[in-house]
Amino acid sequence: MGRPKVAILSRPGIARAAIDILDEEGVDEFTLARVASVLGVKTSSLYNHIQSKEDLVDMIREVVTAPIEAPDFATTPWDEALRQWARSYRDAFAMHPNTIGLLATRPIRTPIVLHTYEAIIAGLTRSGWAVRDCVPIITAIESFILGSALDMVAPEVMIDPEHLREQVPLLYEATRPIDSARANIAFEMGLTAMISGFAALRRNQSEGEPPRQGN
Repeated sequence: MGRPKVAILSRPGIARAAIDILDEEGVDEFTLARVASVLGVKTSSLYNHIQSKEDLVDMIREVVTAPIEAPDFATTPWDEALRQWARSYRDAFAMHPNTIGLLATRPIRTPIVLHTYEAIIAGLTRSGWAVRDCVPIITAIESFILGSALDMVAPEVMIDPEHLREQVPLLYEATRPIDSARANIAFEMGLTAMISGFAALRRNQSEGEPPRQGN
């Protein structure tokens, strides 16, 4: 038998092609027709392997999040486990920043992600957190992580007061020098502040002080 005239499709291959489109062309070009074109097949051929565009989005999430390390709460304190997870999470999405807007607005159904959440919640509750607090903690950290992933691929100079240096001298001084470590410094500082804040909240709860409510 000769080689097939068209590429043999697979779910991983379709997801990889979709991610390449997102990486190189952006979310506006992410259509099933474009994915099919890149793969050299008709759009209808994709439906032999995927159910819908939403199904493909779930597959994209699975590929993008696969490198994220699930925290090991069994051997690591909860705060350090969250740090490790956050760093791994940011690195994974910094590799594919154009997927953030797509995935951050869709329901999460991917088994690998749900199992990671289960591990985090199990670890937090073993450490004394109430179950009701776990999803807010995860959501707050994720919001910070995704913004930080975008910052990783942003221009090195994001705040440029050079032309107004006499009018905003403090800002000018604060932004000197600017180097490639800017995004990492901001991420580590913000992550430390968040984890420290959660630890303080946990101590207050342990001592019987009710959590503070927003205004």
